[in-house]
Amino acid sequence: MAGSTIPVLAFSVLVLLAGYKFIYAPLFQHPLSHIPSAHWSIPIFGDVWITWQRYKERNNAVTFAAHRKHGSVVRMAANELAVDCVDNGIRTIYAGGWEKHAWYPQRFASYGVMNMFSTIHHLPHSQKKRTIANVYSKSYIASSPQVAANSHVLFSQRFLPLLDQYSKTGEAVDVHDLNNAMAMDFMSAFQFGLSSSTNFTQDVAKRKEIMHHYHCRREFEFFSAELPWVKTLTKRLGIPVVPDFFDVANLTIEDWNADMCRSADDYVAKQGSIASPFPGDEPVVYNQFKSGMLKLRAKDGAAGKALSSEQLILPTTRHDALDKGGVDNADDTTTAEIYSDMLDQLGAGHETSAIALTYLYWEMSQRPELMKALRKELLTLTPPIQWPLPTGFDLKDFNLPNPKQIDALPLLNAIVMETLRLHTPIPGIEPRISPYIAGGSTLGEYSNIPGGVRVSAMPYTLHRNEEVFPQPNSFNPSRWLPEHTSEEQLKEMNRWFWAFGSGGRMCIGSHLATQEIKLLVAAIYSNWTTEVIDDEGIEEIDAYTTRPKSNRLMLRFAHV
Repeated sequence: MAGSTIPVLAFSVLVLLAGYKFIYAPLFQHPLSHIPSAHWSIPIFGDVWITWQRYKERNNAVTFAAHRKHGSVVRMAANELAVDCVDNGIRTIYAGGWEKHAWYPQRFASYGVMNMFSTIHHLPHSQKKRTIANVYSKSYIASSPQVAANSHVLFSQRFLPLLDQYSKTGEAVDVHDLNNAMAMDFMSAFQFGLSSSTNFTQDVAKRKEIMHHYHCRREFEFFSAELPWVKTLTKRLGIPVVPDFFDVANLTIEDWNADMCRSADDYVAKQGSIASPFPGDEPVVYNQFKSGMLKLRAKDGAAGKALSSEQLILPTTRHDALDKGGVDNADDTTTAEIYSDMLDQLGAGHETSAIALTYLYWEMSQRPELMKALRKELLTLTPPIQWPLPTGFDLKDFNLPNPKQIDALPLLNAIVMETLRLHTPIPGIEPRISPYIAGGSTLGEYSNIPGGVRVSAMPYTLHRNEEVFPQPNSFNPSRWLPEHTSEEQLKEMNRWFWAFGSGGRMCIGSHLATQEIKLLVAAIYSNWTTEVIDDEGIEEIDAYTTRPKSNRLMLRFAHV
């Protein structure tokens, strides 16, 4: 009898121990157990639920629903929180300097190295940022001879003639594709100089080639960001979850970017022999960043480099696109880092502006009275942006208004702000890691949050707070106008506005993007109206960076 009792007792003890370890302890003793979970399975099954949601591209929607149900701080996985508040929220995390999560370099590194955006720790990031921050400042961009010269050429020789042609033929135009082309030309000209930049507005074949490689990777970025080990393991086993064309596309994009970097180098090398250099050909960003990095590394070879303690699975480790015989040697990655930063800024700079422009045109096209009111405001510019040029005028007579004058237009600003609020180009997670401090951190109403927790806020949820933005799902530019909204409410909306992030690592290109968007919108609605021809699939995908589900928007331009 006793012999048969012992196995029963042993089994009972094992069941109790298993129940304690896998049920009781996760439910009641986990350091995040006092924070409500987005799904019942999280305390027991950890990351399974949210990983599946992200794989199915539902992260933004389920996070927003969780906040609506549970409040401003919600547990999204075993060791992950979502935050949807300013005080004890984004001000604590992002203005407070919490370090980035490994999610960034796993998704955004290129050439086998981290760039400024994907660098996890603040010290190397800030060292790199100081080399380039001045050329991205609002005052520099507004007064830059290079930006002015580029804008003159891009608008008078590419953008406006093409739009005028479309308006004359009456053909439907895929403005999302066109916006990507225009924004790429604008961004690459600022980085590399006009002579070394793209001409996607006119070279449609090259545009389609590069944009295909750029966008075909999106479906598989989940594995790089969330499950990089699965990507590596399945490739080794010969059953890759990420097809070979993903790597081919990465390498094609890297080679294309490297060609522009080398072209900018060639321009700088022969600049002294050019009698009257054109200001627009100056590779402002590339030259500034490269010279800054070389000076940085000359003083300290480790300055600006990711800390060696970071053990990460990076997207690629190939360097043969780099400048042979350049600043690199066998043990140095400076050239790779320069190229990686240029590619990151080029990708983010063109894509986000293109998305914002697409949704702005879509919203405007449904509101003839708003187009009329905006045009009335735009005609107060001196000089107004008029196209085609009056009879007898030459391209040298074409002038654009001062950027500061465009920036000061209240209705135009309101339209841009509302577009960036409702259709934020990057609405998704911005993951950080909670610091290891005595007593833990406080987020929202919850304290004792330990170090090492993945924490994210999202523009998607912040911009849909009904108390701050009444009727948040409605496109209502007037909410940003002083005659419609109190000064106190405007201040509160600006506190919650997070299209460019906040803190020391907010979007470095925010001023360039805003100036570019406002200039394009001003030029278009000074001369044309837009009409929706086909907006099927205009709904935004649920992702870190959004876009229309159809990746297109067909409009017709009509001259006013």
